[in-house]
Amino acid sequence: MHYTERLSVPASHWGIALFFGLTFISAVALYAGTTFTLLATGLATVAIAWFLMSYGRVEIRVDERGLLVGRSLLEWPYVGAVVVHDAAGTKRRLGIAANRQAFLSVRGYLAGSVEVEVIDPADPHPYWLISSRHPADLAAGIAAARASQDVAQ
Repeated sequence: MHYTERLSVPASHWGIALFFGLTFISAVALYAGTTFTLLATGLATVAIAWFLMSYGRVEIRVDERGLLVGRSLLEWPYVGAVVVHDAAGTKRRLGIAANRQAFLSVRGYLAGSVEVEVIDPADPHPYWLISSRHPADLAAGIAAARASQDVAQ
């Protein structure tokens, strides 16, 4: 294993969700009875928590198979150039310089990203754009793993 990172939603998002949930509860409580309010509160809490946990639960792993982002795998023979982007570069690759066929695993709460070129002619994605808390470390992990793959072959 050359690199691993598990992305999760920051605490500020949980705070915003808590505020949204409390306003929902107070609005429902004004118009509904106690039973309905408790039921709606429970359902809203479960729905918000499920959304935040599923949105934030992304694992990025670089190992002997290739680059794994969530359930998607880019195998080593198809990994091309790797570029580290800061906040401005990430914004540009998501905006005016974007390719609509790119594979995106981006999170708005992370400024930096890594762009990995896909050199498989059969793959419809020209590149992967991956948000990371440590984009330089991710790029270094990809470079180290690719070098060890080249030595092994």
